[in-house]
Amino acid sequence: MEETTEQWAETSLQNFVKKADAELDVLGNQIPYIPEDNHYVDMGKKDISWWTNGFWAGTLWQLYHFTKDEKYKQAAQNIEQQLDNAFADFRGLDHDVGFMWTLTAVADYKETKSQAAWTRALHAATILAGRYNPKGHFIKAWNPENGLYRNGWVIIDSLMNAPLLYWAQDETHDPKFGYIAKKHVNKIMKYNLRADGSVNHICVFDPKNGQLLETKGGQGYGVGSCWSRGEAWAIYGSALNYKHTHKNKYLNAAKSAAHYFIANIQQTGFIPLVDFRAPKEPVEIDTTAAAIAASGLLEIAKFVPEFEHDLYYDSAIKILRALTAKYIELDPDKMGILTHGSVNYDADHANEKPIIYGDYFYAEALLKVIGKELQVW
Repeated sequence: MEETTEQWAETSLQNFVKKADAELDVLGNQIPYIPEDNHYVDMGKKDISWWTNGFWAGTLWQLYHFTKDEKYKQAAQNIEQQLDNAFADFRGLDHDVGFMWTLTAVADYKETKSQAAWTRALHAATILAGRYNPKGHFIKAWNPENGLYRNGWVIIDSLMNAPLLYWAQDETHDPKFGYIAKKHVNKIMKYNLRADGSVNHICVFDPKNGQLLETKGGQGYGVGSCWSRGEAWAIYGSALNYKHTHKNKYLNAAKSAAHYFIANIQQTGFIPLVDFRAPKEPVEIDTTAAAIAASGLLEIAKFVPEFEHDLYYDSAIKILRALTAKYIELDPDKMGILTHGSVNYDADHANEKPIIYGDYFYAEALLKVIGKELQVW
């Protein structure tokens, strides 16, 4: 009998769990990011406020939800507690508090009803809401760097941070969190998403009036290009904003970004290039964009009518199968599971390597296929 998609996903997930167990044995209390010479540097010591510091904990919460093995919960809560040091420092925190505490404190609260986790999550949501510019109707992305204040900078990634605000609205019954989220997302829909479904990574607005000043290539090739992970953030982030608001314009945006992504990856075996609008050479891929998009496509498939479902679901499965066939590292002596992730177009030191968020979204997508994911967003 031919193996079903669900059986294939279950097998792939079991392989993931076995490798994650080996990594957990080595990591202990460390917070991983990108392996160097097959070993992780502890971001808890290097930069406790780094935006990816919740992804390993998020992976552990997904595995706990799947297996109910206490070791995953204990390790995830350890990371959550370490992130209290980021709250204490405060200066290093930006809009990515959404990533950091959705995958730690929100996940913890959803699984355990921990009041300490609830408090941390609300603290993070309040920080995120505090970055809102009421005149420009956007949430400022980043903090000052090298004398550049960046008070009007907005990036496509922030669509994924909005769910923290919706969570806070639901938990506190305070609509201000939802008002801020929707105003910010509407700004992105108007300026970061293009009419053809592609995206601008960075839009720079005048912080005094909200007018668009310029767009930037950001982590892609350049102005006017289309960074594939930004496209993946648009797919998944727009779908999540639809999930929380039921506004059709957000689902339509998710579908538009998905169509652009799917059309491009069909040219490259369902694995995206780092940028869809870049020179033909050098050829570099980003498996993290693939994993994020796969999970986002599965999210879209939950919401569209019956006769639209297969386009998004089948495309997600093709991506996951392509990743599993060529880009999974199961050697327990080599840290990282999903290989060939790329931070940005020009990051020679960090391109086509394992990156922790690639592992998270790959596992999350497989769990969605078998219907056993923790719905953390």
